Amino acid sequence: MSSDLHEALDNWFVQEVLPLEPMLIGFLRHHCRETDDIVDLRQDVYVRVYEAAEVGLPANTKAFVFAVARNLLIDRARHRQVAAVVALAPSGELPDAVDELCPERHAMGRQAVERLEEAFSDLPPKCREVVELRKIAGLSQRDVAAQLGITEGTVEKQIAKGIRFLAAALGACRNKVKTISEPEVA
Repeated sequence: MSSDLHEALDNWFVQEVLPLEPMLIGFLRHHCRETDDIVDLRQDVYVRVYEAAEVGLPANTKAFVFAVARNLLIDRARHRQVAAVVALAPSGELPDAVDELCPERHAMGRQAVERLEEAFSDLPPKCREVVELRKIAGLSQRDVAAQLGITEGTVEKQIAKGIRFLAAALGACRNKVKTISEPEVA
């Protein structure tokens, strides 16, 4: 990028994006649980906006900035959900050696995480809500039942249904990866 274009982009950023900061901070505070993350989130939004603007300036800066902020919050929420589910995985399923983490394993891991995210979003809404409250938020079975106005038995059934569904989805993903990555024996 030429210095003139870089300077024009800097000027656009100062004139169009930075004045939105008070509204952006308010938006992030309203939608983010961890108030300690607000400064980091704001900075991540700025980086994404600036990098995207290097390709082309948005037609509506305000809408673009808040769309970036919203997408960043969604990405972080998904990451937390997946991290919480991965933390529940039995330790025997995790690799022992760093040497095993070759690029192919990274790709397979990313595919498995994407499949888990898809499977989680494919759960029926009530089941997804129960699994999220019980397994991700860590609420007790009794608290989930009270919060959703259902019986503890229903919570238990929804958890079992959700875990079976997610395990099947991950199993299908794992079988696909094995089929693709294992050499065929003639």
